[in-house]
Amino acid sequence: MKQMLTFGRYCKRRFGKRVRKVPIALAGFTCPNIDGSVARGGCIFCKNESFSPTLDKEPKVALKMNPKMRENPLLEMQLQQLQNQYDWQSAFHRNKFGVEKYMIYFQSFTNTYAPFETLEKIYTTALSLPNVVGMSIGTRTDSVDLKLLDFLGELAHARGQEIWVEYGIQSVYDETLHFINRGHGTENMEYWIKESKNRGLKACSHIIYGLPKETREMMLHTLESVIAWGSDGIKIHPLYIIEKTILANLYEKGEYKPISLNDYIDLVVESLKRIPQNVVIHRVSAGVRNDTLLAPKWCFDKNIQMRAIRNALREAGIEY
Repeated sequence: MKQMLTFGRYCKRRFGKRVRKVPIALAGFTCPNIDGSVARGGCIFCKNESFSPTLDKEPKVALKMNPKMRENPLLEMQLQQLQNQYDWQSAFHRNKFGVEKYMIYFQSFTNTYAPFETLEKIYTTALSLPNVVGMSIGTRTDSVDLKLLDFLGELAHARGQEIWVEYGIQSVYDETLHFINRGHGTENMEYWIKESKNRGLKACSHIIYGLPKETREMMLHTLESVIAWGSDGIKIHPLYIIEKTILANLYEKGEYKPISLNDYIDLVVESLKRIPQNVVIHRVSAGVRNDTLLAPKWCFDKNIQMRAIRNALREAGIEY
């Protein structure tokens, strides 16, 4: 039976202990396709609060950062948020599950879209928190530069900690990226994945199954592309519909039909057949457990997803 290298297995081999990702959401972060730098309104499916419940608990601030800001008056508040969120989440997982090591996960919005000095301080502080073995940074391939990657590579080397750069690839089809209002195309995706790896960083590619107008063959081609580019890790999401998004409007007008559970499971099984065993699988499910979810309803409970996915994988001779 083929055993996949899940993120849990990878961390156990790498660090000798179970490692828990701690999602962090800091006030003031946004995306270049929200603030008008490359587009407005964000991706058609995007409502960041649904991806990170932590974000709902933080104060709303009017000021949003961008890399051209000379000063960041939010920095002290952001550092306190980082400390507070880490403290309560790490204590919860330590007390309930006995977890001893943690990886900071900057999850919501584009977490490199800020002044370099701000990122320098936030990242260094994150890696200095007790029992932290590394961090993952969620971002886009149009929101990094060589100066930042150089700094991250030097930081990882100097501290002996692991840094993942998680790129929201979503699709390798420009027509899809244009339709979902991504604000960029595929032109630099391979370049930034390779430049990250060249500096000793780990590159993870996020892809979405069920994007509008994409066929099964197109989705699997996206997977094969990010593998060919040398991604160290892959995260696969089903596309689900949250209320008050552009995608919700398309769905309610009958212009978008979400992917079925059976079709999604078929794609995941086929994907894991194609993913090499040295590539880390960060995730193969996603959903939101609240009333903002419109469809598909099977995304309400990730446990249901995972039971069905694992059963299908076992039948295919794959251990996840």
